[in-house]
Amino acid sequence: MEITLIGAGIGGLAAAASLIRRGHRVRVYEQAAELGEVGAAVQMSANAVKVLYELGLKSTLETTGVKPRAFEFRRFDDGELLHEVKLGAAHEAQHGTPYYQIHRVDLHAALLDAVARLDPQAVRLGQRAQQVRETPEHVEVQFGDGSTVRSELLVGADGIKSVVRQHVVDAEPPVFTGQVAWRLAIPTERIPEALRPPLASTIWCGPKNHAVMYYMRAGTLLNFVGCVERPWEEESWTTRQPWSELDHDYAGWHPMVRAVIESADRDQCFRWALNNRKPVMTWSTPRVTLLGDAVHPTLPYMAQGAAMAIEDAAVLARAIDLGKPLAEALHIYEQHRAPRAARVVDESTEMADLYHISDAAEMRQAFRDRNIAASRNNWLYPYDPLTVALE
Repeated sequence: MEITLIGAGIGGLAAAASLIRRGHRVRVYEQAAELGEVGAAVQMSANAVKVLYELGLKSTLETTGVKPRAFEFRRFDDGELLHEVKLGAAHEAQHGTPYYQIHRVDLHAALLDAVARLDPQAVRLGQRAQQVRETPEHVEVQFGDGSTVRSELLVGADGIKSVVRQHVVDAEPPVFTGQVAWRLAIPTERIPEALRPPLASTIWCGPKNHAVMYYMRAGTLLNFVGCVERPWEEESWTTRQPWSELDHDYAGWHPMVRAVIESADRDQCFRWALNNRKPVMTWSTPRVTLLGDAVHPTLPYMAQGAAMAIEDAAVLARAIDLGKPLAEALHIYEQHRAPRAARVVDESTEMADLYHISDAAEMRQAFRDRNIAASRNNWLYPYDPLTVALE
């Protein structure tokens, strides 16, 4: 099949590789003039890792990724351990593959390399999609330079500000959540050894604020994401903000958090607005479909945004190869994926409230009631996009 794919991010490249491996001719159109992922790290649980292994990325995950032993939820001030979700050997034994933390740049580069090995001509840069036209026989995309491309199927993997979404769902803008996210990458060697975080994904929970810290690049870098309740500002992963504001947001926090703040480059403190959408159940028209943030942007509080896009990619490729008419295949894809993605979106949104409880006793009780470990191990991590029944 001739397939046009808009967006060369993690989800778009995973979809391209999955589709090309199944014999389809895919052309990926990306608005950026040069390819290079932005952001810091992502977390890959077994439900996504199975797909990455299938695409040939195991060696990248093993050499540049980090395998955390657990999620640790701690109080922002005294470091009290509120809750723990076992990862490491427990995650691999229960779900079949390890849990990794990996720099977005490394994961993106490995996916790009996987696509290039399959088809060196697959990715086209400097092409900004502007309009979609669909007929019963084909779908056409018009780009900013006036050029057009026609194919049998169009896949929109063009992020939270998706142009393709406007054709399929609506043109409503995403909604600001009232929170912004700091993003830092700190060389581990800068942090005093006694104050280096453990080999875990540590979530520091505090009043109207929380921070997540974990390692990447084989442990040589520490990823810090701080989510703070603040007034609206522009949504951009590349906007620098004053270190003094970061310092103020985490004044009085645990010495381990303070050590990371003090070790950060003063001119490399990035902050962006966190936007959200309510989940939708319609992802497709007869010749156009969506995946990843284009259809289900997800807050980072379950570390599943990139994983959901990777799941989408694998299931879409499988659905198209069921031998059904295209419209029916796309319906199967959305019917299967939409409820699961909606649950992740909703639970990720709920986690923001859990992490920002002020009272210590109330926070302890909330974690006991929530039982995050049992929930994720029962329904989230066991899912296998490569084998789950689609019919």
